Amino acid sequence: MKNFVEELRWRGMIHDVMPGTEEQLNKEMTSGYVGIDPTADSLHIGHLVGVMMLKHLQLAGHRPIALVGGATGMIGDPSGKSQERNLLDEETLRKNEEGIKKQLAKFLDFESDAENRALLVNNYDWMKDFTFLGFIRDVGKHITVNYMMAKDSVKKRIGADSKNGMSFTEFSYQLVQGYDFLHLYQTENCKLQMGGADQWGNITTGTELIRRKLGHENQAYALTCPLITKSDGTKFGKTEKGNVWLDPEKTSPYEFFQFWMNVSDEDAERYIKIFTLLSREEIEKMIAQHREAPHMRLLQKALAEELTIRVHSREAYDAAVEASQILFGKGTTETLRKLDERTLLDVFKGVPQSEVSRRELEAGIGLLDFLSAKAGAFKSNGEARRMIKDNAVAINKQKIKEDYQIGTKDLLNDKYILVQKGKKNYFLVKVI
Repeated sequence: MKNFVEELRWRGMIHDVMPGTEEQLNKEMTSGYVGIDPTADSLHIGHLVGVMMLKHLQLAGHRPIALVGGATGMIGDPSGKSQERNLLDEETLRKNEEGIKKQLAKFLDFESDAENRALLVNNYDWMKDFTFLGFIRDVGKHITVNYMMAKDSVKKRIGADSKNGMSFTEFSYQLVQGYDFLHLYQTENCKLQMGGADQWGNITTGTELIRRKLGHENQAYALTCPLITKSDGTKFGKTEKGNVWLDPEKTSPYEFFQFWMNVSDEDAERYIKIFTLLSREEIEKMIAQHREAPHMRLLQKALAEELTIRVHSREAYDAAVEASQILFGKGTTETLRKLDERTLLDVFKGVPQSEVSRRELEAGIGLLDFLSAKAGAFKSNGEARRMIKDNAVAINKQKIKEDYQIGTKDLLNDKYILVQKGKKNYFLVKVI
């Protein structure tokens, strides 16, 4: 068995680890879990650190358990939040759980006969039949209010600088999460809980509950990873549009690919360790090469390749690479015609756009009129004529002559025509 803690340590994925954790994992196959918030039917890249912890746990010969927090999702976790989240109904939770499992299956082995195959559980299944009286009698009496108040996540919310305070619902969150650990300890022999650094208080409430309820000889362990930020201090995984999702309907494979291609050099050196399965030797060699020639963006390319293939597919990755080359003059008409509408708009986001009526196009539009009056790419027919003579104008990546007629044959996705003026100036014409 591989040393799991050591693997995470060199990858920069350990923030806190409870004494005895490494010894337990080196002694025998151990089950460990990570809780996942089911507030959407897709994971986003902010979840990937926890997923990678489970992946490394399985690769090290241990058994990963992904816990979808159906019950806790109905309450809302106070950690790092300044206000309560929206509560979900059971139908929505089940739909979200299904979407999350499909994505987790791309990282974890749920299906094989291996002893350490992954398990997906939902805490709603064991919490839904708990009565309030039963819970405060069987769980609440083992953890004191003093213990709960001492947690940072609680102190921040009820301190003097807090505007909204904290509801009893949220205050009880750590008890519910603690009970999850107790339940999995008893039913699945799960001895380890992992999460982000902000979860340390909730996780240790679980280890304490196990010890107090079952006796001091029952040992459970905790391990957290640092919260991932960008080198400029802003939140990792956010773009202008919001979260970068794993669901292609929410974030296209091209946008997903571009996110990793655009991370800074400093971030790429950290992310390559956290988000890929490349070995220490491979990564050290790659970082050295990257530092010698940062303009080649070796680390960003490796990140974008491994993650786009794993989350989407090899085909989606190849298409994203092809699409990204279009802007740098390497794309062809054939490449352009292969793009679906969403990727086409992603690639040419921010370029000037204009509109032309379908009726006009069906009748045919002279090239000069199209380029100046319709597309607005040129101020005058004379300017357009000069650049056409210089072979510096293309329609859909195809160089054209002055006598060319623009018609419906030129449509991409039956809706767009791409005009290129020189090497880098693009104009997208939409047909209405």
